[in-house]
Amino acid sequence: MAALTREETQNLIAEVLAIYPEKAKKDRAKHLMVNDRSLETAKKCITSNRKAVPGVMTIRGCAYAGSRGVCWGPIKDMIHISHGPVGCGMYSTMGRRHYMNGTTGADIFGTINVTSDFQERDIVFGGDKKLKAIIDELEKLFPLVKGYTIQSECPIGLIGDDIESVAKVKGAEIGKTIVPVRCEGFRGVSQSLGHHIANDSIRDWVLPTLDGDDSFETTPYDVNILADYNIGGDIWPSRMLLEEIGLRVISQVPGDGTLIEMQRSTKAKLNLLHCYRSMNYVSRHMEEKYGIPWMEYNLFGPTKIEASLRAIAERFDDQIKEGVERVLAKYKPQWQAVVDKYRPRLEGKKVMLYVGGLRPRHIIGAYEDLGMEVVGTGYEFAHNDDYDRTIKEMGDATLIYDDVTAYELDEFVKRLKPDLIGSGIKEKYQFQKMGFPFRQMHSWDYSGPYHGYDGFAIFARDMDMTLNNPCWKEIKAPWQRAAAPASVAA
Repeated sequence: MAALTREETQNLIAEVLAIYPEKAKKDRAKHLMVNDRSLETAKKCITSNRKAVPGVMTIRGCAYAGSRGVCWGPIKDMIHISHGPVGCGMYSTMGRRHYMNGTTGADIFGTINVTSDFQERDIVFGGDKKLKAIIDELEKLFPLVKGYTIQSECPIGLIGDDIESVAKVKGAEIGKTIVPVRCEGFRGVSQSLGHHIANDSIRDWVLPTLDGDDSFETTPYDVNILADYNIGGDIWPSRMLLEEIGLRVISQVPGDGTLIEMQRSTKAKLNLLHCYRSMNYVSRHMEEKYGIPWMEYNLFGPTKIEASLRAIAERFDDQIKEGVERVLAKYKPQWQAVVDKYRPRLEGKKVMLYVGGLRPRHIIGAYEDLGMEVVGTGYEFAHNDDYDRTIKEMGDATLIYDDVTAYELDEFVKRLKPDLIGSGIKEKYQFQKMGFPFRQMHSWDYSGPYHGYDGFAIFARDMDMTLNNPCWKEIKAPWQRAAAPASVAA
């Protein structure tokens, strides 16, 4: 279908909201907008970071998920203890595909799931003693582990377990860093607060440990990669490009990262922030306390790679600027070959996105490099400054949605009829049953990496493989099939 006008998009929103009771309709209307690229801020057009409507299906996670699953989970040489019942503790398995180099049990522990398995007696008498015993046991089982985090689940905040005291006492006793994280799931409105809480724990319990220590030799080209979670190996092609232009990456936090890298990150000259939403807090703190400036970057697709590398080079001298131009020239034939192969197969195809973190805006450029158009996008747990950045990336009069409900997303897809949907884990199978080509853009649908020039080739292949698969012509949703005669059904 042709791109909608502003009036048509506004009418679409009104039609989809019409089914709600008046109060819910008024609330949800604040979370949907028609994009206007002339706006400087999205504040007056869309509301975000608010509680979801009770009883309406939301695709958000909780604060515990934001801390344990996102900001701390990929730190590979620490053990992250899920302190609470086993139900949430099972979430702490390796579910998000943060790839790690190393040997499990020796120098990486990300695949090890540890929970305090709270029982009724622990709720009554507290879990502090149990937590201490767990740390003692882990020290015997994994003596090479560099430290621990204590990730609080909901009951911990409700009964008042003193995890800070346990962290201080046991940390001094075993001589290792133990970080208490008050990320109980009931805090805040989504996993976003969990990111903030995790950032604060890094600020308070990790960064100060090397204050005044000048033993680490620095160079003028030292940078940190922050908030890249190495989904499917994303951080590796990103780091390769940064080092190829002449920079030295002294820490990558948290993807494939280590505790010592986190500690020495205060020695860098620049913080390169990939996922703004999840780690802008600690970036601002490091600028205020350590004088380390920060900037966002985007390595999805050749257009954004070129813009980002040149913007990074502006923070350094001519040596890095020359390195960028050399690298851009080197890889142009590689990415041009990818575009020449896949663009004719994808040109003009329309995409709808709905993911968390940064992807609803960061991957727009990669789709556009392949000739595709993003007609709708939105976030699970964004804040308004995320939408400020998004309105400049989206086409005028396109649809933007915040914390979209399952019903709304279904209806928008039915009416916009995109050629491809890129969303999270929960939405995949319903849209496939409806006959819409779908890519799971939460963890790359078990593919990747998608960053850098190597990743762009994989991204283009995956989009073509999904969208142009002949199976979609054979699919009809179960509820659209003709009912079997009563005799056959019997």
